[in-house]
Amino acid sequence: MNKAELISKIADDAGITKTQANATLDSFVEAVTKTLKGNGKVTLVGFGTFSVSKRAARNGRNPQTGAVIKIKAKKVAKFKAGKELSAKM
Repeated sequence: MNKAELISKIADDAGITKTQANATLDSFVEAVTKTLKGNGKVTLVGFGTFSVSKRAARNGRNPQTGAVIKIKAKKVAKFKAGKELSAKM
């Protein structure tokens, strides 16, 4: 499912226009992004938790040459599915 299909589904289920559904989805994504940038986490009971994880610096290899390269440390977004979502899979 892509963003357009998700917006269409939200609009149909909630009985709102696609424009309103798009604004709602954009607001959700913006809120989650802003919270994660502040090193917070977002928990949706029954669905899952969005959080930030720190990845340490490490050495990697260039696949073409085999040369060792340094990969910088960085923060990455992480999602852990909740118990109810996992049970429905």
